[in-house]
Amino acid sequence: MHWNWWLWGLGAVLLFWCIGAYNRVMLLRGDIAKAFAQFDDALTRRFTQADLLLEKLRERLPSEQASLDALAAAQAEAKAAAQAVRSRPHAADPVAQLAVAAAVHGAALTRLVSLVEHHAELSADPDLGGAVDELKLIERQRAFSRQVFNQAVTAYNEAVRQFPTRVLMSFVGFGEARSL
Repeated sequence: MHWNWWLWGLGAVLLFWCIGAYNRVMLLRGDIAKAFAQFDDALTRRFTQADLLLEKLRERLPSEQASLDALAAAQAEAKAAAQAVRSRPHAADPVAQLAVAAAVHGAALTRLVSLVEHHAELSADPDLGGAVDELKLIERQRAFSRQVFNQAVTAYNEAVRQFPTRVLMSFVGFGEARSL
């Protein structure tokens, strides 16, 4: 009879620990979603600003249509990857695809900005100069929000990796998240 109470007590402690561990991981998963929302906002603003810059440069740089087309293609791919992540920012595969697509988009955008800065008549245009400056500001904000997202992912992954939480998370199907 005495052992029954010990078993019931141990079972209750284990149950409450499981509930606490699950809730903690869910909170950290929510932090990932919040951090991604900030990153996504900056990414969307970068897409919008890049579209404006593309529109302005298509007519002014006819010799650079290949670079402009490369940026447009990279932007379309990055937009699709971002859309895939929006519903599940804690899923590793879509985030990995977004990381690659965002890097390709960033490289194409950097090339475009350097083209504008290289052409004196384009960089002297206050409209284009303002668009480039705005793009640089958005890029700094995106880099900061990316860092916040990666910190949220790190906190989540550390919680998921800890024993015995790791055992519980494998039962409920939670895996590690991926950084950008």
